[in-house]
Parts: sequence; structure tokens; C-alpha cells
Amino acid sequence: MSTTTLTEKPGKPRKPGKPSELGSGRRLLRGLPWLVVRQHRIALACVLGLTALTALWILYERHELVQLLDAKGWPESDPGRPMDDNRGYGYITSIINGLPLILAVFVGAPLIAGDQESGTAQLVTTQSVTRSQWLIAKLGLAYTLALVSGLVVSALFTWWWKPHRSLFLSDWIDGVIFDNTGPVLPAFLLFLTAAGITIGALVRRVLPAMVGAFLFTAVTTLFVWDEVRVRLGSPKMFTSPMGTELPARFHDVYEVDRWVASADGTLYNWGRCAEATEKATNACIKEHGIVNDVIEYVGYNQMAGMQWLAAGILLAGTILLTAFTLWWTSRRPL
Repeated sequence: MSTTTLTEKPGKPRKPGKPSELGSGRRLLRGLPWLVVRQHRIALACVLGLTALTALWILYERHELVQLLDAKGWPESDPGRPMDDNRGYGYITSIINGLPLILAVFVGAPLIAGDQESGTAQLVTTQSVTRSQWLIAKLGLAYTLALVSGLVVSALFTWWWKPHRSLFLSDWIDGVIFDNTGPVLPAFLLFLTAAGITIGALVRRVLPAMVGAFLFTAVTTLFVWDEVRVRLGSPKMFTSPMGTELPARFHDVYEVDRWVASADGTLYNWGRCAEATEKATNACIKEHGIVNDVIEYVGYNQMAGMQWLAAGILLAGTILLTAFTLWWTSRRPL
């Protein structure tokens, strides 16, 4: 009977690591942040992939537009209407307009509700991780994703639109331009992501939370925000003799309302003297002493200030929703 001699010393048994030490290898993220990223890696990859695709598409479309305009000698020569049949622009704006919905429904709503429904939240917080650490890691991932996506897409879309804004179909006050350029898009993504997270924390079930986030986002973007946006500026009045053409600087203003006015400044509705015959119309104008056209407008020069005001409102909403979520989740059983 032969015996075997061990020539290698047995290694020391590895000590079990704490949850906070998991993923502590040579990685950019360690511990709980790494675990949170790994847990939501599919949503993370989808949003970042969509952001990258949109960014590359914008770069391509802008390059094509610049090439076309250079060939036609713009701005010295009239390039026609190159954006009229631009399908790429339509697809890109559809993707950007869908980003708030994607982040609210597929990132925000399941973020906390998923862990509460599955019991993961209770399991994690019974280890060496506190509830506050868990919440901060979760919110940090969602907000970083929303901020990065918003900043990249908004910066590139602004770079594409601003030098060529006279060629685009939409006015600067329209949501497709105003909400997708400057600081508004990142702030919007943060706000709606926070709204989705709050709804999820309240509902504590993934599917109802996603439905609630979808409805909230739809109502906010399609109805509420349209009313808010046009009220962010400070309307001004411009009076001109009746029937005269407005100066060229008024071609890109947002027209709030129109009136006709008498010499003493009395305003009447635009259709005040819209009679059936020209004779009756002239008699009405003479009777009321109407001599001027009056326009109430918001100029393009107010756009930057309006966008920063909008971003401030949205960021304030994000802070309030985040504070409420932290307060509510820290006091409710997981």
C-alpha cells in the first residue's frame, strides 16, 4: 500500500465577506453601489444604449444637414426647406420624448417597489447595510442615469438645432424644442424619475407602480407642462398702426394674444369689428376709434431664462419628491 505525500501547504480558508465588501475586487464600483448596478444592469444597459444610439443619430443627422447647407450656399442662399421631409428628425424627437416615460416607468417605478415586493429590501437591510445606505445607493443609480442621459442628449440636440433653428419645423416654444434643449431635459428626466420612485415607494408593488408612473408621466407631459411652459416668460406688448406688417424680429416670437386698440389705448378683441360686409366693418372701426393693432408676445431672447426657470422648478420638485421618499421609506416597514 502506497502513501501520497502532500508537497503543497493547504491554503488558509477564506473568510466570508460582509455584504459591503462584495464586489471589492478591481472594479470602478465596490460594495453596495456595485450590487445595485448589477441588480439593475438590464435597465441600465437599455437606457445607456438608447442614449448612445440617439447621440450617434444626432451626430449623423447634423453632419448631413451641414453638408446639404454648404452645398446650397446657406446662409447666403435660400436652402429651401430641408427639414420638411427629414424622417430622422421625427424619429429622434420621438425617442427623446419617450425618454421621460422610459425612466419613470421602467427605472423609477420598480426601483424600490421591486425590492419591497420581493423582500430583497428587508433581506439587505438585515445585513450590514443600513436602510439609508440602501436608499442612497438606489437613488444615486437612478438619478445618475437620468442626469447622464439627459445631459448627453440635450447637449447634442441643442448643438444640432440652435445654429439652424430657422430651418426646423417647430417653434422654439414648442415642447419638442424647448423641453429637449438646454437644462430642461436633464431636469425633466430627474423629476419624472423621482416621481416614478415615489409612486413605487407608496404602492410597494411593481406593476401598479409602473401603471401609476405611466399615467402621471402622460398627464404631466401632455397636459400640465404645456400650460406651465407658456407661462414661464414675461409677455410684452407691441403696438403698430392698423394693417401694417410686423417687423422681421417678430417672426420667431411666441404670440400670446392679439387685440385692436383705439387712440386712447382701449383694447378690443381681434374680431370685434369682424362684420359681414366691408362697409359694416369700417363703420364699426370708425365708431370705436380703432387705429392700432396690438400684439402680446414672448420673444426668443427670453428662451434661456425661461429654460433655467423651468429647470429650477423641476429640480425643486425632484428635491421634494426625494425628501418625501426618504422620509416615507425610512418610517414604513419594508
